[in-house]
Amino acid sequence: MHVRLYEKDGATYGVGMPIIAYLSASITSAKDFDAATQVTVDGAPVEGAWYFQKSTIYAGYPIEAHYRPAEFWPAHAEVAMNLDTKGKSGGTGLVYDNSLTLDMKTGPANIGKVDGKTLHMVVTSDGKQVFDFPVSLGKASTPTFSGTKVVMEKKAVEHMVGDGYDEQVPWSVRVTNSGEYVHSASWNGGNIGQRSTSHGCTNLTEANAKAYFNFAQVGDPITYTNTGGPTMPTWDGYGDWNVPWNTWQAGGAVPAS
Repeated sequence: MHVRLYEKDGATYGVGMPIIAYLSASITSAKDFDAATQVTVDGAPVEGAWYFQKSTIYAGYPIEAHYRPAEFWPAHAEVAMNLDTKGKSGGTGLVYDNSLTLDMKTGPANIGKVDGKTLHMVVTSDGKQVFDFPVSLGKASTPTFSGTKVVMEKKAVEHMVGDGYDEQVPWSVRVTNSGEYVHSASWNGGNIGQRSTSHGCTNLTEANAKAYFNFAQVGDPITYTNTGGPTMPTWDGYGDWNVPWNTWQAGGAVPAS
């Protein structure tokens, strides 16, 4: 079986970005995979763990594994991984056919906090506040997920289709697989900062959405509180930070051993 990585060598990600590996078979043992993993930050070993879950991202890769430390990565750091899996076992009858290395960087610690009570999104970078934006979140029937989400991708215009809407939406920053974005919502201007009326997305004015779009990097975390919605599921994007560290270390769908 084969392993592929999401991250690219030399790329820079936010401090909330997990290292993501995709496995071409449903392993039954994570023992060798865990033992084959060595991760350093600025040359020093780091304590982290893999968490396994079912995946439909790539055809033929039914399992994805996310690696993270107990807390966010440090900012402005060099992260290196050596995954020496070739010839190792993934369980009875399963052997990895490749090994991998990864050298990536983290950018500034861009941390977002969205409060459904105050209807504000506050963003800091390396500890200094850079934005304080009014927002409109999901209405009661379509509440915004709570918990920590991670920026997954950005599109200058995203085609969004759902119950009662079909829109080309500018300055869209995706934070869940199921369709939550931080985006411009000029049609909802009267409600932004006043009440939550969206289908679950975080609505900003066009100027603020553009500013955040240009600022945000893939991997930046955003923590949501007081939304009225359940916690974002781990599988719905990069919900990794919503899993308690002790639970994370247990390995998820493939228990650590």
